[in-house]
Amino acid sequence: MSTGVGDAGTGGERPSYEDPETIQKLLVGAIGILDTFDAEQRRAAVLDFDDPARLDWDIIPRPDRTGVSLHQLDRHQKVAVLEMVRLATSYEVFTKVLAIMQLEHVLRARETDFLGFAAPLWRTSDSYFFTVFGRPGFEDTWSFRFLGHHVCLNVTVVEQRWLSTTPSALGQQPVNDPGVLDPLRDDEGLAFALLDALEPAQADAALVHAVAPADFVTRQVPRVGAVEYPDTYDLGMPQYQIGTADREALAWRRDAPGGLCAAEMTDDQRALLSDLVAVYLARCPDRLAAEYAAELEAEGPERLFFAWAGVRDRTDAHYFRITSGRLLIETVNAVDHGDHLHSVLRDLDQDFAHDLLGAAAERSAREGSHLDTRTTSSEVTGLRHVDGAW
Repeated sequence: MSTGVGDAGTGGERPSYEDPETIQKLLVGAIGILDTFDAEQRRAAVLDFDDPARLDWDIIPRPDRTGVSLHQLDRHQKVAVLEMVRLATSYEVFTKVLAIMQLEHVLRARETDFLGFAAPLWRTSDSYFFTVFGRPGFEDTWSFRFLGHHVCLNVTVVEQRWLSTTPSALGQQPVNDPGVLDPLRDDEGLAFALLDALEPAQADAALVHAVAPADFVTRQVPRVGAVEYPDTYDLGMPQYQIGTADREALAWRRDAPGGLCAAEMTDDQRALLSDLVAVYLARCPDRLAAEYAAELEAEGPERLFFAWAGVRDRTDAHYFRITSGRLLIETVNAVDHGDHLHSVLRDLDQDFAHDLLGAAAERSAREGSHLDTRTTSSEVTGLRHVDGAW
């Protein structure tokens, strides 16, 4: 079945973004969850698909979160919402999300003097929000987001046929405390393993700047542009700042991402890089992760780049990114002297299903939508040619 996006499947060169089994489970799950909501919960949880909040994502505490929080749900509803998270990721990443949420209790204990009486209100594993954008329905387009401190999962379903699960951002704080949960150990640790495995000349090639950015170079833009520059400091954390010259040196350019090309690595080094990428692809459902992996294999090492910035150990601010023809991975650990990590997986074409939605709109304008034509008399529509029917 042609998608109009790419006919890859798990062995081809381009992701098809089709995952009927996951989409079906997400759809019936969302319908079921919404059916349990009372009127107040539904008003908080459900927004229009074109609401600007759908593209307003980050992983920091904010007073204006959209959606229904876990505080407002009973235990059965909480379990159901977390099941949606489980379906949208791998089992491994699902457990990372749960651990990240529990680290809020560690932060509450650490920050009692700073937060005062607000500590149990500010740091809690229930301050995570579930939002549905649009109408989860058969052959319809909708999305859901699970968002809170250090977790942001964006899942978009287009016409019950295509699936996008980026941007997918996870963070961790603290990072370097022995005996404390360490869910993103491999997300950062494998990058250090790769850096340590590089020869000095290779490590020098990978280093794009001696100063790390304060947060993602691509920030929280809904769609990554051809060129992106980091902000001077991360929102709400001005204790770590960079200058204009640093911003220019750290800039990401899609046609020249910088760093060390995987083609210049040895087989063992490329294997480490592949293991690191796999950790991030696990943020997607298994089928989509396999399609991304197949595309990377088809592209070859010539289009894969590993870049580093900041210090080359865990003692202070550092950053790395991985760029392929379609994917961008960014991980930054700058504030708190390398003890506060943010990471993100992005699809340069399909964050928030950007190109999938564009193709769907073109088809609808050309052919009409089944959701509309099934309720419109043929006296009006006539007999139309429909391309790409199910």
